[in-house]
Amino acid sequence: MNFIETRGNDNINPKEVTFSYAIMNPSASFGGLYVPQSLPQIDSDFLVNATQKSYKQITLDILELFAIDIEESVLQEAVNLYDKFDDPSDPVPFVSIEDDLFVNELFHGPTRAFKDMALQPFGVILSHVAQKQAQDYLILAATSGDTGPATLDTFANKQNIRVVCMYPDGGTSDVQRLQMQTQEGKNLKVIGVHGNFDDTQAALKALLASPTFKAELAKQNIKLSAANSVNFGRIIFQIIYHIFAYVSLLKLQKRQCGEKFYTIIPSGNFGNALGAYYAKKMGLPIKKILIASNINNILTDLINTGVYDLRQRKLLLTTSPAMDILISSNVERILFDKFGSERCGELMDSLRDFKYYKLTDEELASLQEDFAAVYSDDTFAKETIKHYAKKGYVMDPHTATCLKAYEDLCTKDIPSVLCSTAQWTKFAPTMMQALQNNEKKYTDIEALKSVSDALHVGIPECISSLFEKKILHDNIVDKENIEAEILAFIRGIV
Repeated sequence: MNFIETRGNDNINPKEVTFSYAIMNPSASFGGLYVPQSLPQIDSDFLVNATQKSYKQITLDILELFAIDIEESVLQEAVNLYDKFDDPSDPVPFVSIEDDLFVNELFHGPTRAFKDMALQPFGVILSHVAQKQAQDYLILAATSGDTGPATLDTFANKQNIRVVCMYPDGGTSDVQRLQMQTQEGKNLKVIGVHGNFDDTQAALKALLASPTFKAELAKQNIKLSAANSVNFGRIIFQIIYHIFAYVSLLKLQKRQCGEKFYTIIPSGNFGNALGAYYAKKMGLPIKKILIASNINNILTDLINTGVYDLRQRKLLLTTSPAMDILISSNVERILFDKFGSERCGELMDSLRDFKYYKLTDEELASLQEDFAAVYSDDTFAKETIKHYAKKGYVMDPHTATCLKAYEDLCTKDIPSVLCSTAQWTKFAPTMMQALQNNEKKYTDIEALKSVSDALHVGIPECISSLFEKKILHDNIVDKENIEAEILAFIRGIV
């Protein structure tokens, strides 16, 4: 399978590239992204057969359908990392919380967030390609809280790989911050940034496209790539767990093969939703992809009105910080798939130059064929957390936003699957506020113990041990100093 570019070709980059090229060089012509030239199809036989297979086997089957240029032995090594999850035989528990509502728990990996589902195997694959090329790479990551820890964990001490992870200072939970600041690995650098996630993501995109930055790296014989979901190496693994969710419904006899279901996704950068969209195009019978946002509801506006307008928007900090995003990178891949490279380029140029674009009525109708959207505030999320805690199910603030979509957008005779993207332990102070119905400022240590005792749920060692670890990365810089900080790190370890 080959990959093409969302904004067309500049006659400098190749017009079609392999999977390995796309993951090592994720910045395409005119600042665009790489997408599959076509998608493989799954049929009823594939889905029925999958009910007899493990998550790892389903993953390998789907990767085989994509026919990517990575050796089978490497793919096997990559998916074997799911054995590091809580239950190797069931890395993605599928839990019923209502008769027609199920949770796909994607947070049972080493950093307790759904990013592990993609970044654990992706780290093996990218490192393998770098070693095969005998080429050193700098991997950039910008994070709103979950990509960073997962990236650092998967690439720690990998050969031929250096990693720089940028996070917004004050824009993550304390546990997320500690996961990054205490991560060991001589090839890792963590940089806090005075700004928000959109600032860190803008810095990442600018560096990926910067000839001068690449030239400075070239002096050290280092090439540049990225771990964010701008990299299709992330997206390909995010398709799989949506397919697995439907297979789980079949196994539970909640659907007959071909009958539709809703998937509900707490959305920020839209990679998770893009994975569902691609799965739907491949043949998964998703009735509609329901997007749940917090009060940074730029995606709700786009899907309901066709308008993407940043002109009067200011990023707001919420209790679901991984969704505190206004510039959702993966929307671009939807625009390309729906409207082609020329129109996609026009829309993205307008967003860059005027902080605004508007879809035509026909384009909006096309978008709404696949998506519907709603948003909720922190109060709704906390009330939802408390409600389900009383019923015996513990969910984090991001997952809680999905219940707004379930209540407002679902036809109740069709089952719905929530994508649960993080474990409660990463947001314990918010969990405690929800349970106590107050706005008290709890410390993470205090809240973790209190929630654990109140709800009789354990705290994994990978979380509890964070507070005893030494802080290894404490740099906080202004946006304009990011490049200099990265280059100093590279020169210091070459």
